[in-house]
Amino acid sequence: MVTSRLPAADRIQSTKALAACANIGGHVPIATHGNLLEIILDSWDRNHRILVNLLRALPPGGLEARAIASSPTVAEIFTHIHYVRLIFLSEDAPEFAAPLPPREWLNEGNADRIAAELDASAKSVRDAVAGRIQSGREMNLHYDHPLLYLQHMIWHEGYHHGQIKLALKIAGRPFDDEEIGPLTWDIWLDKARRE
Repeated sequence: MVTSRLPAADRIQSTKALAACANIGGHVPIATHGNLLEIILDSWDRNHRILVNLLRALPPGGLEARAIASSPTVAEIFTHIHYVRLIFLSEDAPEFAAPLPPREWLNEGNADRIAAELDASAKSVRDAVAGRIQSGREMNLHYDHPLLYLQHMIWHEGYHHGQIKLALKIAGRPFDDEEIGPLTWDIWLDKARRE
């Protein structure tokens, strides 16, 4: 049904009817004005959980792995992700920004320290997106909408997720797909949070 050609009152009724049909049996939560932000922020939480799970699942020596000699180490990729989250926050929503690390590509050897930094920057990203949307404020410098910042971070981190797995494979330390799947892809597929 093309609703854009209908009068406004009919579009509203059509949208309500479609929403009711989509929720038959309670299988799919309807994205309403009241819960859409939480659904979107859940995608960020899942993305972050996958990233930290990947970090925690690294084999011994995994932080030092790199795809080729001139590539960043896995540790440097994780610290770069943290830095990118914060640099964009400092430019676009400075009230949510935390202090920047001294450098973008740190060869940090402590996975617990990296995880703590990622946890902190993930919270800052979440708070900034929620805060800017709830207050109706746009981002200061980049992005037409705060959600575009969130999508950029998810895309950026997915890109580096692939780089990390490739670096480990080249270094002879690949993940077993059956072991890493429940810690990564299955997080996206988990329906338990809907119930």
